[in-house]
Amino acid sequence: MALASALLQTMIDAVRKTARPMLRDFGEVAQLQVSRKGPADFVTAADIKAEQTLFELLTKARPGYGFLGEERGMIEGTDKSHTWIVDPIDGTTNFVHAMPHFAITVALERRAPDGTAEIVAGVTFNPVLNELFWAEKGKGCYLNDTRIRVTGRRDLSQCLIGTGLPFMGKTGHAQAIKDIHAMGQRVAGIRRLGSAALDLAWVAAGRYDAFWERNLKPWDVAAGLLFVTEAGGMATTIDGTGNVHDGQQILVANSDLHPQIAAILRAT
Repeated sequence: MALASALLQTMIDAVRKTARPMLRDFGEVAQLQVSRKGPADFVTAADIKAEQTLFELLTKARPGYGFLGEERGMIEGTDKSHTWIVDPIDGTTNFVHAMPHFAITVALERRAPDGTAEIVAGVTFNPVLNELFWAEKGKGCYLNDTRIRVTGRRDLSQCLIGTGLPFMGKTGHAQAIKDIHAMGQRVAGIRRLGSAALDLAWVAAGRYDAFWERNLKPWDVAAGLLFVTEAGGMATTIDGTGNVHDGQQILVANSDLHPQIAAILRAT
């Protein structure tokens, strides 16, 4: 059985405590589907409540750390070298429609005196399936108590690949369709399940052979990028330049598939 450090155990405890009322909320969402108003307002409240719980638990455990959350943005801490990066419900649209594919995701960023930053720990939890993905830098990646690794496939024609599509109001629809058209002719299948945090965790677990997406945010990808690299994969921007952790364009795969997919996407 893998043993988590005290720091990582703090993160695991926080997401599990946050998940308990979230599961009750998820049960309510299924009932709200039949109402005319729908569950959107209810889910917004659940999202805010979950982030508040994470904020309270994490800041109590590590006073002074900064906090970057999807709902409240950046809160500077007295400790300028550490920042929690949090998405309380990644896959909110799935949650709204009572689909059991969403996650709570938390990562810890550490900044060196020269200003360079790295993700040193991450946790992503699907409370419905009770699947906890976690990793610390240099210590491997785990699903619950089992160490996981990326797939070893080399032939794109045998690969199942994940991606995302912009939702209403976001830019990038035309580029996303170009990407899917180019990739769809070369792979066994493409899936769009609606949670980038879980998509990245699934690459680390070998469920997907690769994943790419554009126009994400740091809280969508922070933990998952660590999972992939700790599981033996590669994580870069699609064009090979810039900071992959800002989420604007990401590509993750094993070292054999990564350059093949990058070449295809860069040509779209």
